[in-house]
Amino acid sequence: MSASLGLYRLQQVDRQIDHARSQLESIRRTLENDSELQQALKEMQTAQANHHLAVNALKNAEADVEAQRIKIEQADSSLYGGRVQNPKELQDLQKDIVSLKKHLATLEERELEAMIKSEDADGDLQSAKTKLDSIQARLGSEHKKLIEDQSVFSVKLEQLADERQAAVAPIEGNILQAYETLRQQKRGVAVTEVNDSSCASCGASLTASLQQNARSQKQLTYCPTCGRILYAS
Repeated sequence: MSASLGLYRLQQVDRQIDHARSQLESIRRTLENDSELQQALKEMQTAQANHHLAVNALKNAEADVEAQRIKIEQADSSLYGGRVQNPKELQDLQKDIVSLKKHLATLEERELEAMIKSEDADGDLQSAKTKLDSIQARLGSEHKKLIEDQSVFSVKLEQLADERQAAVAPIEGNILQAYETLRQQKRGVAVTEVNDSSCASCGASLTASLQQNARSQKQLTYCPTCGRILYAS
């Protein structure tokens, strides 16, 4: 693969990233003009986070109770199963079971507290969702569409980040640096195609030698007029 081809592919990804970021910024500015909606969105996010924590806490509490009950069952089995005959060991087992059951009671109290908190968090989440839905309905389909687009572009950016990482991997460091510098200088267009023996960006005519060099495996060739990296397919 030629050096310019790798950069050309990278630029295609970068331009998609630039577009997605631009759209997200435009959406953000539009949505931020409605403070009521922003507050409802913030409350929704907080409620979702609290609900997630509460559900996990309940699962952990339930797991702790179950594990403690298993320990008690095992201790009971040892006590009454006939395997332990020594009076001292039997006495120790009885003490252990008392201690285990006492701790079980503590764990069950924690489980109950976690259950109550989970139910409260679920109620808060439903309330926040109802409030947000009400505001979105009142604001109309325009804002709703913007929020949907915001989610789509956010997911797209994550996908493009992975694509960019894959595109950057085979490119040598010095070549990548040259590309990044030009992208800043040339408003995001560092690489330009050779089209009909001309630079596609500025229209300057290119010699046959320049066109051939643009296919180089290692070195970069620049348009003598606009200074962009030339890519010839």
